[in-house]
Amino acid sequence: MEKPNIIAYLKPFCGWSQGVRAVLRKYELPFEDRDIWNDSHQRMEMIQKSGQELSPCVEVNGKMLPDISGEELEKWLIQNAVVSKDHAPTDVPINAPCADHGEVVSTPITLKR
Repeated sequence: MEKPNIIAYLKPFCGWSQGVRAVLRKYELPFEDRDIWNDSHQRMEMIQKSGQELSPCVEVNGKMLPDISGEELEKWLIQNAVVSKDHAPTDVPINAPCADHGEVVSTPITLKR
């Protein structure tokens, strides 16, 4: 099976981004890891290609998969015959939110009068 060309637009510490990386490692798929958190050019490219601002986004052979979890990516890869199902576990959860991996989540502040 020929290895696909994969570009992954990810955040360094996001749970969903870590899940995408874990799936790609599990299937030994080489990919470009584009940091949209620290590189505004990569973020703008992701938005332009995907038509939206949510991440992670993964481009597989020119097909953009916007706002996708590792779990959804694995399902898509199998359904589209990019990989064959592997029941081996991943090294991190593949469907965990960003807040579980150290990213700061802002909460609204209520002002008292």
